[in-house]
Amino acid sequence: MPLNENEQRILAEIERQFHSQDPKSAQMIASTTLQRYLARNCKWAALGFVVGLVVLLVAFASSWILAIFGFLIMLVSSVVLIRNLTRISRLGVEQVAQTFRSRNPSQSFSELARKLRERFGGDANS
Repeated sequence: MPLNENEQRILAEIERQFHSQDPKSAQMIASTTLQRYLARNCKWAALGFVVGLVVLLVAFASSWILAIFGFLIMLVSSVVLIRNLTRISRLGVEQVAQTFRSRNPSQSFSELARKLRERFGGDANS
């Protein structure tokens, strides 16, 4: 649902105030993409998995309660990692689908054929 003129004006004013009050955060938010955000979450989840594994292996012989804690860290980290990887892959598939939806099929196939000719040695008639 599109915003009416008054709502757009209010939103623009909020945005100007945010940029004037905290330009560093505004710049950081403007430069962060969804892919970067999800990739950063994947890195932290992988690090958490490794930390949980280390805790599990170190504590296994001495304290089974601490080993269970390490296992739980691994479990939560792996769930977060899988969810973020799924979102990244879904986002990639949606971008490819949107690209193909924006063009007509004959244009897509002719562009693919042109790219293949360029890649593999020129014109098919020669």
